[in-house]
Amino acid sequence: MNPLALMIFLLSLAIGTTITLSSYHWILAWVGLEINTLAIIPLMTKIPHPRAIEAATKYFLTQAAASALVLFSSLINAWQTGEWNIDSVSDLPMNALSIALMMKLGLAPLHFWMPEVLQGISLSTGLILSTWQKIAPMTLLLQTSHLINLDLTIILGLTSILVGGWGGIGQTQLRKIMAFSSIGHLGWMIIVLKFNPSLTLFNFILYIVMTASMFLSLMTLTTTKMSEISTSWSKTPTLTASTLLILLSLAGLPPLTGFAPKLLITLELVKQDATLLAALIMLASLLALFFYLRLTYIVSLTLPPNTPNSFSFWRTSNKSLPITAIMNTLALIFLPLTTTLLIFL
Repeated sequence: MNPLALMIFLLSLAIGTTITLSSYHWILAWVGLEINTLAIIPLMTKIPHPRAIEAATKYFLTQAAASALVLFSSLINAWQTGEWNIDSVSDLPMNALSIALMMKLGLAPLHFWMPEVLQGISLSTGLILSTWQKIAPMTLLLQTSHLINLDLTIILGLTSILVGGWGGIGQTQLRKIMAFSSIGHLGWMIIVLKFNPSLTLFNFILYIVMTASMFLSLMTLTTTKMSEISTSWSKTPTLTASTLLILLSLAGLPPLTGFAPKLLITLELVKQDATLLAALIMLASLLALFFYLRLTYIVSLTLPPNTPNSFSFWRTSNKSLPITAIMNTLALIFLPLTTTLLIFL
């Protein structure tokens, strides 16, 4: 892609998210979401392949439907209350608005577009879709967290954790595995949204760090399938080992970074007398833990070839190695600093 065009699209992404973050009016928030949607579609189609065109079409249709629902619910709210402020939303428009934002995020059962779209696009665009594109709708949910229906968040959160675990079990494509991982993590965030919004924000920050580090590692290894990771041992053993550890961090195993949000969310639910819900989501997350462990075990121990056929090792491009190293370090050993981050939130 032309560097000038790429810069314009990335700048549009930044502007769209900034407009939504700084808006107090529903129309401004909607405009920011629309700019975000329209800016990423050319990035999806920069590789002229039928799968990429199909992914961009699916993404556009689902995001357009969600944006229309956002606009419709804000219009109904303005008709009922006479206000366009984000803070003042009545019950019926708030339910429709929550469903629209959760559709933009890719929460189950509104998740069907997410694995297919992520599978059809490049890793760099997948990184933007899995991290940056979720900032604007998640911020709107955080701003309206005191108005959201508790039953809706619990049902959709629990469904997302179950779907994220079940969907990822049979996958061999790493982008689809990351899509189902994203659905599961968003389920954890939404469940605690009504109880403690700052904890949802904390989980979201760590989710972005871990997902970005995983995608950056896959981009450096130029890997999209499980079998391709096993061949990367001979090229970059350190990066491959850290990639597998990031998978375990995404699973939430101690003492890695991903353990902190799961522990704190479980403690918060117990503190709110939702012990049964805490037990349910921990049991549901065992499904995700199973496919992460299976992926790590299969890739590291069983898939051939683990040794090179030639004496000269292949070399990977080291364009993104510094940022990859920083993000990998944060995704693995940030656990001791999480309490400091919570103080600032």
